[in-house]
Amino acid sequence: MNEKEIKEIIIPAKLAEIEKQENVRIIHCVESGSRAWDLASPDSDFDVRFIYVRPIEYYLRLDDTRDVIEWQLDDTLDINGWDLQKALRLLYKSNPTLFEWNNSPIIYKTTPEWESISKLVNEFFQPKSILYHYLSIAKSNYKQYLTTENVRLKKYFYSLRPILACKWIIEKNSPPPMSFYKLADACLNKEIAQPVYDLLHLKTNTAEIEEIKRIDIINDYIVSSITEIEIILSNYPVKEFNKWDKLNEIFLSFLNK
Repeated sequence: MNEKEIKEIIIPAKLAEIEKQENVRIIHCVESGSRAWDLASPDSDFDVRFIYVRPIEYYLRLDDTRDVIEWQLDDTLDINGWDLQKALRLLYKSNPTLFEWNNSPIIYKTTPEWESISKLVNEFFQPKSILYHYLSIAKSNYKQYLTTENVRLKKYFYSLRPILACKWIIEKNSPPPMSFYKLADACLNKEIAQPVYDLLHLKTNTAEIEEIKRIDIINDYIVSSITEIEIILSNYPVKEFNKWDKLNEIFLSFLNK
């Protein structure tokens, strides 16, 4: 089965199946992984993420309820979603995942109701907390995967992309785009750009498990960038948090429909 069939036939059928069996309404569904980052290998899976709403009675129950749906995980499809209530609570905390889902260039399904949320998302952008998030990802991936003589090729981008996301936020004070190309074009300096683009070409044309020799110039760039971002973060201002009012209003508007 080719990529077009998966996107246009299989994924929409899976979403309809979820809505029927779980008694939910999916209001937004996107690609969230390497395909949305322009980093897909020939054998990359599809990371399908969605936000859903349940009937009002579900939110009024006294017993504990689940706020995630984990539907499928195999070599082709990785499908899971968040309840709208969970999504809005995390948006209030400026969770980076919500900004990524809102900015994904690959949309499998959306609704007019999602538009009302999408227009508000950037109001809850808290640069400092998101910088810490991306910096933590870059550091942990570097320490765990990129210090040996041979390294997994794709792991370079698990450090490079969050580093470039940090640089974007510091320079532009806005949520970073999903596309690695957009981040690289805007944030890579001339000395490191060509080695990174060469690595990117290799990544998108080889298998996910491909190993290569460590590339010292890129390792040095990652280490120096992490240090640079840590210094900037030590004096980075904290933005005042928004109030809950708008998110409460949106949530109630969904329940009243």
